[in-house]
Amino acid sequence: MNKLLLLLVLFSFNIYATEPVNKSYWGDVAINGKDSIAYHSAFIEANSNPNKTQLPALKGKSDYNFKYKGANWRFGSQAALDKFANNPSKYQPEFNGFCANALSLGKGLVKTDGTKWGFFNDKLYLFYAAGGRQSWVDSSDIMQNIALANQAWQVELK
Repeated sequence: MNKLLLLLVLFSFNIYATEPVNKSYWGDVAINGKDSIAYHSAFIEANSNPNKTQLPALKGKSDYNFKYKGANWRFGSQAALDKFANNPSKYQPEFNGFCANALSLGKGLVKTDGTKWGFFNDKLYLFYAAGGRQSWVDSSDIMQNIALANQAWQVELK
């Protein structure tokens, strides 16, 4: 009985010790199955595009799945999966895919579908709505938005 109790306590601790990740209710798929490596490729392509329109996010495939932070991260190819696996902290979205704008406004963890995104200060941020993304794009003080979102994120982690 003591061993069972110890296992339950350890299991419970592991659940709560993991950072929250924006994931689906079924299958624990991170960021609505979008390939986080593809955002980086799209960002590079958009920066070479003079009108800097946002390119669509690429949906990953279940064949290319990597378990990280208690979620299944999907990718469009084995090469993308390997790149993420070698340095996930570089390629995961900030706030594990929760809406950066909602955090900066003190609204807590708001899920995103991975279709509204942007790079600010060379990091990937996801947004619940196009208007939230646009407010960051138009911001005269993006570092303030990032600082506020980071503060809210730290509160959520406690």
